[in-house]
Amino acid sequence: MARIIDSKRRIIMLSTDDILNIVREYQKLTHDSCCYEHTREILDKSTLFVPEDI
Repeated sequence: MARIIDSKRRIIMLSTDDILNIVREYQKLTHDSCCYEHTREILDKSTLFVPEDI
């Protein structure tokens, strides 16, 4: 799970599982993308969440 580290800017420490989940979601969303611009459009319309460790 992601862990937020507070300082002047919030830093999110991602675990290996967090990164793999993000990559998996990215691949699912963009598998039909034909180019960079199309990928950006797809991602702009999507919402991705990373669970936070409390």
